[in-house]
Amino acid sequence: MTRQGRAAAPLAVTLGEPSGVGPDIVLALQAAGSGSLPPLFVLADPAMLTARAERLGLTLGMSPIAGPEEVADVEPGTLAVLPLSNTQAETPRTPDSRNGAGTIEAIDRATAFALDGRAAGIVTGPIDKKALYDVGFRHPGHTEYLAELCSRRTGAPLTPVMLLTGPELSCVPVTIHIPLAEVPKQLTTELIVSTCRITAADYRRRLGVASPRLAISGLNPHAGEKGAIGNEDERIVRPAVEILRAEGIDAVGPLPADTMFHREARALYDVAICMYHDQALIPAKTLAFDKTVNVTLGLPIIRTSPDHGTAADIAGTGRARPDSFRAAIALAWRMAEAEATTPSA
Repeated sequence: MTRQGRAAAPLAVTLGEPSGVGPDIVLALQAAGSGSLPPLFVLADPAMLTARAERLGLTLGMSPIAGPEEVADVEPGTLAVLPLSNTQAETPRTPDSRNGAGTIEAIDRATAFALDGRAAGIVTGPIDKKALYDVGFRHPGHTEYLAELCSRRTGAPLTPVMLLTGPELSCVPVTIHIPLAEVPKQLTTELIVSTCRITAADYRRRLGVASPRLAISGLNPHAGEKGAIGNEDERIVRPAVEILRAEGIDAVGPLPADTMFHREARALYDVAICMYHDQALIPAKTLAFDKTVNVTLGLPIIRTSPDHGTAADIAGTGRARPDSFRAAIALAWRMAEAEATTPSA
């Protein structure tokens, strides 16, 4: 499949946990009209979607399809749905372990479509890890599972990188879902360099930034004050910046994290590289919670997701806002278009 062919394919959308707001948001987008959305299809149980639409008082225009190629024949304003082989119960606010198989099936099939070039990319709804753990899922989250699925196909190990990107700030955490006490133990110069290489490469290839500017935070307060507040910044972070700059990557740091995120500072870089999860996600979500998108870099496919969780407490109430999901769909399509027009390395 050529890059141009990949861009012409539709996006594959998964709903995530059915007891959460994933179904609500997709139904809200469909009800608002598909004119502003790129070509896409949803992998779901049609009966579950129909029941949720009835609960929300929405009229569901749905067209079952047998494959992504049929999306082009679906009437405007109609939601293309590729039925799952596993049924899913419509139980808002109450996770049902019986739904786990369908949730995993949707992720598996969407990823396969993207790897085959039959989908331009995937947009994933939030999952409930406990519900998946109950059916044998043993991965920390979506990101790690997608990396394994892609690695199985390519035969090569992959290092997924989490990017949180919004209209005012983009951040990448070097370490992700580990206890804070483990961060200094697992943070290495090599990990920082690898994360930044992947980030810079995907910014060029899929986000259309020819020479991305990376601002690399310190680990300690005030970036360690030259060793006065911990030695990790001088021993681990600064050597990484020097390696990156020697490779021609526009990187600066280590920078004090408490002065990296005000308006004037943000104007000086394209993406902030942070040392741990909350150092990146707190400013990103504070500035634009409803419009920030979670992107997985470093994969052979495009994957985006809303930045919120399942929000099961408001599922089925009609209160879920589709802003972040809409932004995730729009960004995945822009990335596919950018990749299609970027010369191969």
